[in-house]
Amino acid sequence: MDLPRFLVERGVIGPEQLVEFAAASPNGPFDRPDRLVIERGLIHEEDLLKLLAEELGLQYVDIKQQPIETDLLRKFSTSSIFRHTILPYTQQNGSVLVATSDPFHLESLEELAAGSGVHLEPVLACREHIAQIIKEHLGVGGDTLNELVAQRTADGIELVGSAGTSDEELTELAEAASVIRLVNELLMEAVNQKASDVHIEPQERGLTVRFRVDGVLCVQPMPDSINSFYLAIVTRLKIMSQLNIAEKRIPQDGRIKLKVSGREIDVRVSIIPMLHGEGVVLRLLDKGRMVFNLQNVGMPPTIAKTFHELISLPHGIVLVTGPTGSGKTTTLYSALNEIKSPTTKMITVEDPVEYQMPGISQIQVHSKVGLTFAAGLRSILRHDPDVILIGEIRDGETADSAIQASLTGHLVFSTLHTNDAPGAFARLVDMGVEPYLVASTVEGIVAQRLVRVLCKACRQAVPVKTGQLPDDFPEQKATHLYEPVGCRECRGTGFTGRQAIFELLRTDSAIGKLCMNRASGAEIRRHALAQGMISLRQNGFGRVLDGTTSLEEVLRITKPETL
Repeated sequence: MDLPRFLVERGVIGPEQLVEFAAASPNGPFDRPDRLVIERGLIHEEDLLKLLAEELGLQYVDIKQQPIETDLLRKFSTSSIFRHTILPYTQQNGSVLVATSDPFHLESLEELAAGSGVHLEPVLACREHIAQIIKEHLGVGGDTLNELVAQRTADGIELVGSAGTSDEELTELAEAASVIRLVNELLMEAVNQKASDVHIEPQERGLTVRFRVDGVLCVQPMPDSINSFYLAIVTRLKIMSQLNIAEKRIPQDGRIKLKVSGREIDVRVSIIPMLHGEGVVLRLLDKGRMVFNLQNVGMPPTIAKTFHELISLPHGIVLVTGPTGSGKTTTLYSALNEIKSPTTKMITVEDPVEYQMPGISQIQVHSKVGLTFAAGLRSILRHDPDVILIGEIRDGETADSAIQASLTGHLVFSTLHTNDAPGAFARLVDMGVEPYLVASTVEGIVAQRLVRVLCKACRQAVPVKTGQLPDDFPEQKATHLYEPVGCRECRGTGFTGRQAIFELLRTDSAIGKLCMNRASGAEIRRHALAQGMISLRQNGFGRVLDGTTSLEEVLRITKPETL
């Protein structure tokens, strides 16, 4: 087939581009121009495959919509399937249909047919979709695991995971090329899925791997053979994060720095001994994707205006509260970027330093050598800072140090773990800080959560059913709301990414008096709501009405107001 002429005839490229293609092709003037046009964005892979299917008399299928015969799939060589990204998925008229994205690479089909002894009939499908379904049915790293099993069997050695395996044997296997590749494939798959965390959990009957994507944990399909290499995987992660591979009795924390497709990924590793072995949680921080801009945080205009006033104050304490993984660090870093200038000295004390920011002095906490939040804060006051960021107020000592810093003319940012903004006052008092000091130094508190954003490619407007809206929903006459559906763009979840919802409480004289009288968080909340504070739930309902998220998503992470 004359591919260049075909592409010109179908209007994909013009005759003048053939010369350019010739210069760009290292192996000749027309070295796979079909791939080149896709790489350059001249045509989508799906559209080109449909044109090729028509020209070659083949069938194009949306492989994600096809039923996959798992028993049939297991009859073929997984190494060929993974290596060539081809998928035998069903039988038809005595032949096995094999999905491929390359109709010109006949060697891959011949290799698959030679090992199975059946007649294969190729159909065309998008490469990314084929790869995704292979992982779903054969597991992440399935080919590598098969290779490991074959090596262990050929050597006559018992699989790792059996009792009595020495640390030396584990180290040797953990540094084997196949195990290194397996761990790398696991990390790359997590990055590709934009996972924030990877959970590797030993169970009584095997190993479970889960990714947290858009705040929700989902189990990853893994071959059963991975159970035998669990210890080698954990040992490999310990080696990568420079932890003690012989220590299996106490928790350990470490860090791994990776580069995936040119992007820097910082991995925080936490390993804790559990009933059936050591559990591993990897927190993935994609530095390339982070843009610390207050306008991109997603605050409603009224909250953004008040928050900007707070971070522009000359002194005082501004707190951001919420559970782990709710975007507190992003909000604080964005605030620092907003007010950063050559005339302002900014110093942070963090555990750990998640993102390096130019123009800001950052200190890493080292509790083992005595460099705690409180100790670091006492020291940095001698460096004449204007703005101080404390990663987290965890105890009374750190809280007292933050209070003293604000009283001596510094603007202090920090985070606190509370359920809402008003609860921060009671939390600080519980830590032992005098109520009058809390009332006079805390200028404002932001509480936030992250909600999943509906996929714009497939979200669907549906009529509101009777009784569907909660009693505190602001628009009881709303007729339509958006709900998730699921498509290729969102991997069938119905959501793509997350956005924060906020609750901002600014301290006034009445709140100061309530705090000094040791009022509960509920009392302070009632006053704030009466004064017009927009709660997390109401802010979330606003995102429901504008089609950003679904009603179920807001109800999942917020609770009704109890006045």
